[in-house]
Amino acid sequence: MAVWDDLVGQTRVEEQLAAAARDADALVTAHASGEPGPEASKMTHAWLFTGPPGSGRATAARAFAAALQCVSPDRALGGAPGCGFCDGCHTTLVGTHADVEIVRTDLLSIGVKETRDLVRRAQLSPAGGRWQVIVLEDADRLTEGAGNVLLKAVEEPAPRTVWLLCAPSLEDVLPTIRSRCRHLTLRTPPVEAVADVLVRRDGIEPEVAQAAARATQGHIDRARRLATDERARARRSVVLKLPLRVEDIGGCLKAAQELVDAAAEDAKQVAEEIDVKETEELKAALGAAQGGRMPRGTAGAMKELEERQKRRRTRTQRDSLDLALTDLTGFYRDVLALQLRSRSALANTDVRDALERIARDTTPERTLRRIEAVLACRKALDRNVAPLLAVEAMTMALRG
Repeated sequence: MAVWDDLVGQTRVEEQLAAAARDADALVTAHASGEPGPEASKMTHAWLFTGPPGSGRATAARAFAAALQCVSPDRALGGAPGCGFCDGCHTTLVGTHADVEIVRTDLLSIGVKETRDLVRRAQLSPAGGRWQVIVLEDADRLTEGAGNVLLKAVEEPAPRTVWLLCAPSLEDVLPTIRSRCRHLTLRTPPVEAVADVLVRRDGIEPEVAQAAARATQGHIDRARRLATDERARARRSVVLKLPLRVEDIGGCLKAAQELVDAAAEDAKQVAEEIDVKETEELKAALGAAQGGRMPRGTAGAMKELEERQKRRRTRTQRDSLDLALTDLTGFYRDVLALQLRSRSALANTDVRDALERIARDTTPERTLRRIEAVLACRKALDRNVAPLLAVEAMTMALRG
C-alpha cells in the first residue's frame, strides 16, 4: 500500500506531492554521490497544506513526510518514493521515525517556548533519515510571537530540513510565513469516496458508511466516528432536534444550557481518561513518596500541569460545541435546499420530517439569517466569549 492511499479524493495534490518526492529523492541521491541535483526541482523546504476540516491536511503532510524518508530499493529501478512498506515509510506513518517530528496540540494555542524547541530541532542534520521533517498540524494555532519565531527558521532553513505546515486557510497563517511556503489546497472529499474508505479500511457496513459520509458531508474523521461511536450518533440526534425546541424563550435558554452541558461533559470524559494518568506519571517522575507527599520544589511543575490540563478541557469543550454547531449549520443548509427546490443531496435524510416542517413554515430569507446566527456563534466562541452566553444568543436568534 503506497503512502498516498490514505489521501481521499485528492488526485491533484497527490500528483504534486509525488513529483516533489521524486525530485527530493534525486537531490539526496545526487548529494550523496557528489553530483549536481536536477536543475528544475519541484521540491522546496516549506509547504503549507490548507483545506476545509476533514479534507485530510495532516494526512497529506504525513504521507509526504513518509515519501521523503522512503528507502525502498525499488527507487533505484525507477520506482517512486512512498512505497508504504519500507522502514522509512512505516516508521514515519506510525510516528516513530527519528527524523520526523509531528506536532499537534490539544490546547488553544502553540506558544513561543514550544516553537523555539522546534526551531532548534530543525537546525539539526538528519540522524539517519534522508531529511529532517517537521510536521506542524495546527499552524493556525501559533500565537503571534510563536509565528515570528518560526518565520526565521522558514526564511533560512537548514539544507536538509523540510517544514510541513497545516491550516484551514491561508488567512490563518501569518502573511510573512505563507509567502515563503509552497501552497497546496485540498478539497472536501466526495461523499462516495469517504464511504468507500470506511467500507474498505474500517469494515463498516456500506449502508452505515454511506449515511455517515453523507451526514458529515465528506469529513473523513467525523464520518468514521459517527459510524463507529454510538455516543456520537446520540449527540448528533440531540443537536438536530434543537431547531424544533426553540419556539419560545424558555425553550431557547434550556436548549442552550443542554448544549453547553453536553460539551462540558465531553471535556470531563476526556479529562478523566488523561488527567489522572498524567498526574500520576509526573508525581512518579518527581519522586513522590508512597503516601503521595511531594518533594520540595515540585509545586511549580504540578501547577504547570494543572494549568495545561485546564486549557485542554477548554479546548475540548469548544471543539465539541463547534462540532454541534457544524451539524446545526448542515441542518439549515438542508432546509434552504428544500425551500429553493435545489437538486443538491440532503445531508440529514434521517430527520427529513423536521426539515420539511421548518422549510414549509419559514422563508429562505429566515433560513439564511438562522445560518448566519450559527456562524456568528462560532466566531464568538473563537473570540473567547463565554460559551453559554454565545449559545444563548444563537438560540434566541433561531427562535421562530
